[in-house]
Amino acid sequence: MKKSIETERLLLRELELSDVQGMFELDSNPNVHLFLGNKPVKHIDESIHQINNIQQQYKTFGTGRWAVILKETNEFLGWSGIKFITNEINCHKDFYEIGYRFIERHWGNGYATEAGKVFVDYAFNELKADVLYAYADAGNENSRKILEKLGLKYINSFEYEEEIEVWYELKNPNLV
Repeated sequence: MKKSIETERLLLRELELSDVQGMFELDSNPNVHLFLGNKPVKHIDESIHQINNIQQQYKTFGTGRWAVILKETNEFLGWSGIKFITNEINCHKDFYEIGYRFIERHWGNGYATEAGKVFVDYAFNELKADVLYAYADAGNENSRKILEKLGLKYINSFEYEEEIEVWYELKNPNLV
C-alpha cells in the first residue's frame, strides 16, 4: 500500500498518532457531527482510539481513512479515503466505501472533492474494487453534492441507526 499521495494542494497519507489534536478538533465539533448522529467526542482519548482502529484497518484490509494535509501549511484538514465495511448496511456487506470528514473552518474549499477523486482512482486501480459505495445523511446536501461530483449515483434511501440515509454507488469503469 502506498504511504502517501499528493494532489495539487494536498498531501494524503495514512493517519498517525501525531494527528490526534486535529482528529480531536474535527470530531469534538458538534457542527461536524450534525449529520453523524450528533455524538461528538468528549475526550482526546476517543480520538487516539479512533486512530488506532484506523491503523488496524490498514493492517487487516490494506486500506482505511487517510489524513488530508494542506501542503502549503502542513495543516491537518481532516480525513478522506476508502474503508472496507464488514457489517451490513442497506443490504450490503463486505464492501468498499468512500468517505470524508473535514474540520469546519476548511469546509467549502473543494478539499473533499480533490481528495475524493484520488480515492475513487485508488479504489479501482489499486484495490481493484468492482464497485464503490457511499452513504450520507439524507439532509446533508453538501456531502451529497460531493459524492455526485465524484461520479457516484444515488440509488436509494434507507434507515440506518434511526436516521434516513442516502445510498450512492459507482461501478468500476474499467470493468464496464
